[in-house]
Amino acid sequence: MLTLTARGTVTTCDGTTRRDFMRIGALGSLLSLPQFFAAKAAGALRQDAPDRNGIMIFNLGAPSHIDLFDMKPEAPAEIRGPFRPIATASPEIQISEILPLHAKVADRFSLVRSVHHHGAAVHDAGWQMMQTGRLFTGGVNTPHIGSVVAYLRGRKTDLPPFVVLPELMGRGGGNLPNGQAGGFLGKAYDPFVLNADPSKPNFKVPDLLPPPEIGTVRLQRRRRIRELVDQAVDVFEATENAALLDQNFHTAFRLMTSKQAREAFDLSKEPLKVRQRYGMTRFGQCCLLARRLIENGVRFVTINTFLTVFNEVTWDIHGSKPFTSIAGMKNIVCPMYDQAYSALIEDLDQRGLLESTLVCNLAEFGRTPRINPAGGRDHWPQCFTVYFAGGGVQGGRVIGASDPIGGVPADRPVEPADIAATIFHSLGFDLETTLPGPAGRPFPLVDFGHREIHELF
Repeated sequence: MLTLTARGTVTTCDGTTRRDFMRIGALGSLLSLPQFFAAKAAGALRQDAPDRNGIMIFNLGAPSHIDLFDMKPEAPAEIRGPFRPIATASPEIQISEILPLHAKVADRFSLVRSVHHHGAAVHDAGWQMMQTGRLFTGGVNTPHIGSVVAYLRGRKTDLPPFVVLPELMGRGGGNLPNGQAGGFLGKAYDPFVLNADPSKPNFKVPDLLPPPEIGTVRLQRRRRIRELVDQAVDVFEATENAALLDQNFHTAFRLMTSKQAREAFDLSKEPLKVRQRYGMTRFGQCCLLARRLIENGVRFVTINTFLTVFNEVTWDIHGSKPFTSIAGMKNIVCPMYDQAYSALIEDLDQRGLLESTLVCNLAEFGRTPRINPAGGRDHWPQCFTVYFAGGGVQGGRVIGASDPIGGVPADRPVEPADIAATIFHSLGFDLETTLPGPAGRPFPLVDFGHREIHELF
């Protein structure tokens, strides 16, 4: 996280230490160089590229596709589960009765029921694959989709181009990187992380508050900060790293002193009725905050529905404690999720932002077709459902199909690389683009042979 003040050894006349301003390890999370025109020149964007942004809702823990989005009412009870399907605003889509508000906006999202991957059935492996399009191998950490967007498009305003709400993912049980970082692109393209719960009454964003040194004499302090930046850069040779250091200081200070940035994060500016429509939950207020950030120029927001599969009730419905059961999913998880998602889609639509904002709901895998003895379902990467709204997606559709028990894809199999390609396509990128990979070698934006899910558009 952002640290501009810390104990140091060399002190200036105003009491600020040089080391105070050399703490740049996390400042990279605020930096994305303005590369929009460079990206166009390099062919990263299609000639007809739309000006779109993205919101990724990552359903950490993995929802049960069979109980929610791909129901099997004709299957035996131990497979179909306790819930019944209901009609929706789309004649093509039926979903679970425990998502009634999703049903009302089903004409604005489309389901992909044939997703699968070959990674291990552990949370972190799925997190990597679904957020980057690849499983990390050979010591190469692939950047998050949002980091790629930040690298290729840069920032539009004082706000960072890529934000994660409310926190980065925690442990997943596999002790693997979770994919929510800049990877081989470097820490400069890590996300800005809120690290706070926006549903709390005392919510504020600590990293956007000025350090104690910046008070009534802000202009004078700003000049001194500039002098410290110049001194720090003089220590180094005139290299790309020195220029990056200099840009980091500018970027961090601009964010901290930006009225636009502070107001974008200020949920108190929203009418109480709007906040209540999203739900006064952590996830609900994160969805509302995501809408505010997109409105104010953030290019990509990832919302973690939950933070870890441990110590809280999540989509990880194994049945036995400390996990919840299928019934627990109905009573605890689905109400807050259903409310917040439907509010986000309706709000974006009413504000004219849905066409220019892709909203994708992803997860690391699905759940086992057969209910286990504890009344839950276990990990199942062999088949699951994701869904998309906005960003050029035609709503009310079902893409692909699973077999009669929801065990494997029966039609139009989709892999994580296809999901990544779909997001990049919606945001206007040429899928033949390459990134500067490890050891300076070109790294394909999308693995060879994978394309967007064209039936969505």
